[in-house]
Amino acid sequence: MPYRRRPGGTSGNDAPRIVTLVTVTTPDPHQTTPGGQPRARALGIPFGGRPGRLNAITDVPGVEVGYTTLIEGSAIRTGVTAIHPRGAAGTGDPVAAGFHSQNGNGEMTGVSWINESGTFDGPVAITNTHAVGIAHAGIIEWTVRHHPVVAEEWLLPVAAETWDGYLNDINRQHVTVAHVVAAIEAARPGPVEEGSVGGGTGMNCYHFKGGSGTASRLVDDHTVGVFVQANFGARRELVIAGVPLGDALADDDPMLDWDRAAPGAGSVIALVATDAPLFPHQCQALARRVTAGLARTGTSGSHFSGDLFLAFSTANPGAFRPDDARTMSGLEFVPWERLDPYHEAVVQTCEEAVVNALVANEDMTGRDGHRTPALPRDRVAALLADRLR
Repeated sequence: MPYRRRPGGTSGNDAPRIVTLVTVTTPDPHQTTPGGQPRARALGIPFGGRPGRLNAITDVPGVEVGYTTLIEGSAIRTGVTAIHPRGAAGTGDPVAAGFHSQNGNGEMTGVSWINESGTFDGPVAITNTHAVGIAHAGIIEWTVRHHPVVAEEWLLPVAAETWDGYLNDINRQHVTVAHVVAAIEAARPGPVEEGSVGGGTGMNCYHFKGGSGTASRLVDDHTVGVFVQANFGARRELVIAGVPLGDALADDDPMLDWDRAAPGAGSVIALVATDAPLFPHQCQALARRVTAGLARTGTSGSHFSGDLFLAFSTANPGAFRPDDARTMSGLEFVPWERLDPYHEAVVQTCEEAVVNALVANEDMTGRDGHRTPALPRDRVAALLADRLR
């Protein structure tokens, strides 16, 4: 266990020096977020697979996450999440990528080029629906500022959204280019905060407070990590650890009385990262498995939910942008017949990331007095303990 030395004792050159060992407790990142919020495993919720050291997308080497969180007055509940696939310094080196749309009532820019080339480059930004254009512009501004040579060519940024208009005054354009740039510049490796932060600030999931969630799994010598911006699902659908909980937790559901959106509407963005070497079509296969992970939490996929998923591999650096000395390039890849453990890892991490987004949260009140309750953690733990024992 880590410790630090605390000197003590009497004064004087000949006096004995007493050294006391003081224990320094380090929060378990599997149990607690950097901000002190509980994660799903703190409630004793069981999940399959072997998580990485942080149980976060940043367990994939090079991946960095940053946030700008906007909570102001009674009506601003929004923000921006930024994710670097290769870290800020890796901008200009595309990653293999694949996109999947479970339901298209949403937006993720740049996917035409991803479908064409099987690659994308630079940071990804996730925000609210009416700020997706601002997020796109912010990525360009950051790239021009920090990687002008890359920006000299052409940029097709990846910016995605989910709708936070129940809690946030979404039409007033509170998110600015400066906020997007700040989120990108704040991106770091290490533990990742969850819940009502970044683009997830004003989001709801199963009519509880939702938002940002992450998890990871180790597969052979590689890591699979997932980040979700969770803003989907009707209360009656909620399932945790295979136990249907919607009916048992139906008593406090203010969103059910709001008639501007159908139950289950919203959206979910999922980013899947791995350092396993993959072809673009194999990345697309991983992106498709997000659907199965979400289904484990109960959703059937609302027609009014934009469910858009992007998977990428950070392996094969330099392969998609060879230097002038090379006219040919090659890729290492995991054989298709060995991909099933990676598929399973995506399903497991997506399930856990959604539950983490729910657990690491508190009640929130926003625009027009709209309130979203937090997942009642004690009740959930008791219900699961009763059903799973």
